[in-house]
Amino acid sequence: MAHNLCLSHKDYTVGWICALPLELAAGAAMLDEEHATPPRHPQNDHNTYTFGRIGQHNVVLACLPAGSIGVTSAAKVALRMRFTFQQLRFGLMVGIGGGVPSKETDIRLGDIVVSSPTRRHGGVIQYDLGKTSQEGRFERTGTLNKPPELLLTAVSNLQAAHLRKGDGFMGPLATAFGKYPNMAHDFARPNGQTDMLYEAAYDHPREYTDCSNCMAGKLIARDVRAKQSVVHYGLIASGNQVMRHGVTRDKLRREDGAICFEMEAAGLMDDFPCLVVRGICDYADSHKSKIWQPYAAMVAACYTKELLNVVPGRHVTSTPPITNTKISGTSTNRVTHGVCEVLL
Repeated sequence: MAHNLCLSHKDYTVGWICALPLELAAGAAMLDEEHATPPRHPQNDHNTYTFGRIGQHNVVLACLPAGSIGVTSAAKVALRMRFTFQQLRFGLMVGIGGGVPSKETDIRLGDIVVSSPTRRHGGVIQYDLGKTSQEGRFERTGTLNKPPELLLTAVSNLQAAHLRKGDGFMGPLATAFGKYPNMAHDFARPNGQTDMLYEAAYDHPREYTDCSNCMAGKLIARDVRAKQSVVHYGLIASGNQVMRHGVTRDKLRREDGAICFEMEAAGLMDDFPCLVVRGICDYADSHKSKIWQPYAAMVAACYTKELLNVVPGRHVTSTPPITNTKISGTSTNRVTHGVCEVLL
C-alpha cells in the first residue's frame, strides 16, 4: 500500500492498540489508506506506529513490545501514545481473547465480544486485582471507567443496524483478503471441526500438544449454527495471567457475568478512554491452541472498522481530546505515575 500522505501528530484522532503482531497486521489491513510517519517523533516515546485513514478518521496503530504482554505493558504503550498524539479523542483495544460459553451466551470460536457496561461494571473488570479476606475469600477491589459515550452510542447504532440488515463486517474481511492475498491464506477461517468445547472440569492431558488424544466423551454437543461469527456485548475480564482453566473461568462468569478473558484492557480504561473488541480464539481453558488466533484477530478488526464507519467525523472533532482527561492517581496497574514521569 502506498504512503499517500504525511500528516502531523495532531491530525490523528483515533488510537488503536494491539498486543500481538498478528493483531496489528489485521488492524493495518483495515486502513483505507496508509500514511507516512510524521516527522519529529518525540524521543521519549519508544512506541512504533502505523498510520492511516479509516473512513473519516485518521487512525494511529501501536503494538505492545515483542514478548511483553499484560496490563502494565498496555498501560505504558497507551500513555506514550496519549502524550504524543495530543488530539486523540478515544482509543480502541482490538485483538483476540478467550470466550466464556454458557447456556445464556452461545459463544463460538470466531465470534466477537465488545465491552459493554453492566449494572455493576463499566465493561471491563480486572479480575486478579483485590484482597484476600480473613475467611480466605478473594475480594475484587476497584472499578474501571466506561468506554466513552461517543463509542457506546456508535455501538448501539451498529447493533441496531445488524438487527435490521445483518452483520456487515464480512465486507472488510473480503476487501482485506483481496488487497493482501497472503492474508487470505494465513488469516482464513479454520475448519469448523476444530471448534471443540470440552466440559469445564476436563483438563487437557499435559503429555499431548493438541487435542487429538482428548476424550471425545468429554466434548459438549452443540447444535450447528448458521452464522459463522456472532457479535456479543458484555463484560470482559482482564488480568495479568492467561486464563486457561475451565472451572475458574465458569466461576468468574457466575460471579460477575464475564463473557471474555484477555490480558491488557484493565491497563487502559481509566487513563486511555477506549472500547475493547476481542475476537474469540479459544475457550479460556486448558485446551487452548493458536489455530483460531489469526482469524479471530481479523474479525475483531473488521468489526472495529465497521464501527468507525458509523461514527460521524464531526462528532469526533467536537469531542474534547483525551489529554484533557485527568490521569488517575490510583490506576489499577500502579504504573501511571512512573510512565508520566518519563514522558514529562
